[in-house]
Amino acid sequence: MKTYTKSEFRKKLEMKLTNKRTATLEASTNNDLFYAICSILKDEINQAGLETKQNNIKQKRRQINYISMEFLIGRLIESNLLNAGLLDVCNEVLIELGKDPKAVYSEENDAGLGNGGLGRLAACFLDSIASLGYMGNGFGIRYRYGLFEQRIVDGNQIELPDNWLQEVYPWETRRIEEAVHVHFGGEVTAEQLADGNLKFNYKNQETVLAVPYDVGVVGYDNDVVNQLRLWSAELPNDTVEADYSNRLEHMQSVERISGFLYPDDSTEEGRFLRLKQQYFLVSSTIQTLIKQYKERYQLPITEFHKYHCIQINDTHPTFGIPELMRILMDEEGLGWDAAWEIVTKTFAYTNHTIMQEALEKWPVSQVNSVNPRIFMIINEINERFCKEVYEKHPDLRDKISDLAVISHDVVHMSKLAIVGSFSVNGVAALHSQIIKNHTFNDFYKITPEKFNNKTNGITHRRWLMTSNPKLTHLINDAIGDNWIKYPGELTQLMRYYNDTSFLDQLAEVKLHNKQVLQEVIYKQTGIEVDATSVFDVQVKRLHEYKRQLLNLLHIIYLYNEIKRKPSIKIQPRTFIFGAKAAPGYHIAKEVIKLIHAVANVVNHDSDVADRIKVVFLENYNVTLAEDIMPAAEISEQISTASMEASGTGNMKMMMNGAITLGTMDGANVEIAELVGKENIFIFGLSSEEVIQYQLNGGYRVEDIYKTDVRVKSAMDSLVNEQFGYDYAFNDLYYHILTNNDPYFILKDFNAYVDIHLTAMATYQDKKKWNQMSLMNIMKSGQFSSDRTIKEYATDIWKLK
Repeated sequence: MKTYTKSEFRKKLEMKLTNKRTATLEASTNNDLFYAICSILKDEINQAGLETKQNNIKQKRRQINYISMEFLIGRLIESNLLNAGLLDVCNEVLIELGKDPKAVYSEENDAGLGNGGLGRLAACFLDSIASLGYMGNGFGIRYRYGLFEQRIVDGNQIELPDNWLQEVYPWETRRIEEAVHVHFGGEVTAEQLADGNLKFNYKNQETVLAVPYDVGVVGYDNDVVNQLRLWSAELPNDTVEADYSNRLEHMQSVERISGFLYPDDSTEEGRFLRLKQQYFLVSSTIQTLIKQYKERYQLPITEFHKYHCIQINDTHPTFGIPELMRILMDEEGLGWDAAWEIVTKTFAYTNHTIMQEALEKWPVSQVNSVNPRIFMIINEINERFCKEVYEKHPDLRDKISDLAVISHDVVHMSKLAIVGSFSVNGVAALHSQIIKNHTFNDFYKITPEKFNNKTNGITHRRWLMTSNPKLTHLINDAIGDNWIKYPGELTQLMRYYNDTSFLDQLAEVKLHNKQVLQEVIYKQTGIEVDATSVFDVQVKRLHEYKRQLLNLLHIIYLYNEIKRKPSIKIQPRTFIFGAKAAPGYHIAKEVIKLIHAVANVVNHDSDVADRIKVVFLENYNVTLAEDIMPAAEISEQISTASMEASGTGNMKMMMNGAITLGTMDGANVEIAELVGKENIFIFGLSSEEVIQYQLNGGYRVEDIYKTDVRVKSAMDSLVNEQFGYDYAFNDLYYHILTNNDPYFILKDFNAYVDIHLTAMATYQDKKKWNQMSLMNIMKSGQFSSDRTIKEYATDIWKLK
């Protein structure tokens, strides 16, 4: 991409303002400047994208196609400027104009096309694929509305539409000429041809136009631009309706397919819409991949898998397996065996959960309604697989009903993904072991060669370089900038482990970032927090297994201790939460309400005297995370052991110098191995202990509640008048006690209290704490998504 001097960039900016915004440089608003900068970048991105595509076609390189229902890309302007080598010069020009660069960049709306770690992981992976120079594109849905915009009213979560497209989205390009048709429902009949083969005929199907919008994915300092293709559902122009009102109603029905992320699955209609979204995504994507393959390479369809690999991010895109089978057989004329060989050499599956209740499954009737031909193929896959198990694995014959893709009138998407893929990977070492030893143990016995681990990663370009420029500059001054392309070289910071001056500078950077977050907190909540207090952070999806409630019970315990002994010495702490609860998840919403109830009492009690503050930052998203992660000092990663697949928030805070306080779960295990047990705070049950309790019993929550004074006091605070009216949090209280504490919150409570005491005692030794922080930063290169993508590319995708 073209490099600009400051004067060249200023002239280019002036030209764009004059031509596109009819504004002068001096009179331009932040919004004018934002769109002008985007226009400059878009020109560079489009040209580099065209050259990247032409080069890849010329070299006939194998392409990875990353399909995900979520791409939580957030704002792109700073990331694109950084990767294009224009961030510094753009900042300098804006400052000369008397503008705050951050205010200009804030004109971009977060592209909230995801819920949490799954979508953010996908975004990081695309960044790394491009930055490492691989040929790889992402495919998702262009949701008209994101997950939802969270507002808190009287402590209650209210969901508003996330209208991220209310203004022109500058990074996308509509490609109507590459639109494809996706067919739903209808009837399928089989016709036997003269050669004995079957021809399948379709009728009465609903046809939807899938229109692609391409967003350039800019590689760092290498002129590579890949694509994120987002599909929008529209009514085909040739659709005939009896009258205007019918057409309007039909159009609205079609547009709902790409209307919003994760429709409410508590209703039949919502569940069916989710299934339509999933099939819409994979059908439009796979049709396009086959069309491009035939146009670009003019090779037999039997070679398709040699040029395309499809990675499905969780089970949502699993319909891609039968869809590719359908196209290869019904449209390309291949027999079952030839098509199945191609499919099983094309697809790779990433698993993201081991919890049975979270493994996706759908009623046969609904799958058949979405597309009856797809269900026919799934049914045939199941029949053939069960027969193969029966014939080749007699020791597993009594497990066939457990292994079956279809059982008890339900289609199990994870089982379909395993059967139809050549690779099945977990996302952390512990997670992958649990998959092999427990969750999918019988599948592992059948095809152990499929199973592997690829520990998640995050792009250090966004989560360190753009979100924490002061730390980036400190690192560059100390060891140079080679670590940017080779993040493993952050270990060179070891030479400063005993350097008091460097450690003091590291602490100053952290204090600065805390002051930035302090202002954000005040602007959003009106709460004044002490930037010299310990910033203890838990930001992630609100889910029971992530145990925000354990964190709260500890805060309640601390508050009760202060009320019992007002003169007690406690290290001042600011407890920071950020989380969205799924709209239909009552218990999660009750936890959010409890956070606000506790904050309302604690933050206004004169006895506390600012020793503890509780803050909930509403509408947690990527942009807010970019302020939170650099300021965090304690990273709360306290999920029930064995239940968090990996986590990526733990990596982001580690990379910014926070110390992990958590269970031996997910990637915490690998963090602990890297930094050493002396540089992390570990507590609680192990994953094997949790699994054994789940399998064999032996845990009685009543035994703890009735005999442990600290536990009982904290729990009783939920139902006395301490944080609201009598029995205000009755549902949380009885949920734990009547369901035998399914996430072992009370079992781990005392260990959690004790590890906090250890952490606060350690915090008193400033040099020791700064050394721990430095150790986490310099070992965090292992969790760059560049490392993860290199492993995928080498071991699974076989990319050059």
